[in-house]
Amino acid sequence: MPDSGDVIQLGRDHAIEIWTAGLKAVQADTLVQRWVRVTQRQIEFGVPTELTLDLASVRRIVVVGAGKAGAGMAAGLENAIPEEVAQAKQLTGWVNVPNDCVRPTRWIHLHGARPTGCNEPTPQAVYGTERILELVQQLEPSDLCICLLSGGGSALLPAPIAGITLEDKQAVTRFLSAAGANITELNTVRKQLSRIKGGGLLRYCRAGWVVSLIISDVLGDPLDVIASGPTVPDTATPQDALEILNKYHAREAGLPKEIFHILERKAATCGEHIEPQSQVFNFVIGNNRTAVNAAAARARELGYQVEAESAAKLEGPAEEVGRELAKAALEMIAASGPRCRISGGEPVVRLAPPEIRGLGGRNQQLVLAAAEFLWETMPPEVIILSAGTDGEDGPTDAAGAFVDRAVIEQAKKLGFSPSDFLFRNDAYHFFEPLGALLRTGPTHTNVCDVRVVLTRPCRNPRSNH
Repeated sequence: MPDSGDVIQLGRDHAIEIWTAGLKAVQADTLVQRWVRVTQRQIEFGVPTELTLDLASVRRIVVVGAGKAGAGMAAGLENAIPEEVAQAKQLTGWVNVPNDCVRPTRWIHLHGARPTGCNEPTPQAVYGTERILELVQQLEPSDLCICLLSGGGSALLPAPIAGITLEDKQAVTRFLSAAGANITELNTVRKQLSRIKGGGLLRYCRAGWVVSLIISDVLGDPLDVIASGPTVPDTATPQDALEILNKYHAREAGLPKEIFHILERKAATCGEHIEPQSQVFNFVIGNNRTAVNAAAARARELGYQVEAESAAKLEGPAEEVGRELAKAALEMIAASGPRCRISGGEPVVRLAPPEIRGLGGRNQQLVLAAAEFLWETMPPEVIILSAGTDGEDGPTDAAGAFVDRAVIEQAKKLGFSPSDFLFRNDAYHFFEPLGALLRTGPTHTNVCDVRVVLTRPCRNPRSNH
């Protein structure tokens, strides 16, 4: 019989391997190359094919977009388009990505639009967005515009409407994020204050065809929410944005008055509706379920009985999700055999006041809440891991964290109190000295979070261990 140390290490190895299998399934370059097939005569989109365009009718191919997966998507598209086609169709483009995702490309320019861990609009992102709008305005009806969109695109595509400054947009983003607003609420407000979001890109674009390839970081894949839907008509209204701000008492918090004045003026009018000049096609090429299913397949190969679920709607507080996973672990350990529960989602975190706030992200907060719940009862055969598929968890250099009995025992030796770290949103400084952070670096994709709960890890003939 293996000792508890061997069991714990095997559990860690398996949990990371299972989570990594989910990540590999949503690599942006691979997804794009599966969805785009180009010959000398035509370009096909879809698995199976959903759209075919005759290249003889296409003058130019121009690529625009934004998101954490943008660099991988651009690389995948360049690989999918043969060089002779790229030259003949004058392939070019501009995609806004985080600074640490910039890498060499041949045809499509990658623009570093924000620092690592700073998920809010910046002057660099405004500059890049203006270049994108200029580019699509120069297109003609015989041109094809391919738009690459992924999670993080909202912050990477800022184009404030008249009367709103970048500082105003930053204030809104910071306030709603700290207040615990979910992504749908945040993007509903941002779309009403933007020239490019909520279908705004289509008002500028003069191409005959717009094809958006979308890697979804929003549960349920609502096209108007992912990257704030630059190629999807906005179904929300200025009044909806006002109601969200009122829900979180934004006036009392001192947000710039111009934000409310402009939204109130927009709400009092019918608003401007302009039909796009392009034929528009939006395709979701990868999502959270893609990653969860791949992780589940790897867990089965390792010999686990698997339960897997990708949340279909927005989740609640990270602390609640973490405690539910801890309860599930105790139920799993009561059953026989090696078991694995894989879940995907995206909880929210209500931030502590700045004067006491530490460092962390929603995945680290979730795992810390699970650790607190199992503080006195953690069996050696249990591990809980949660991490973001984008490689970022809040303003940290970690994708997430894990907890097992060895982590808890070491934390006790250091005199750590999980409730104190939870209260201060300081999960990073809880897990970092324990070696329990999962660091991946930029992953060039983003499909929300994947969580792995394992009980009774075992060696299996099909395992790599």
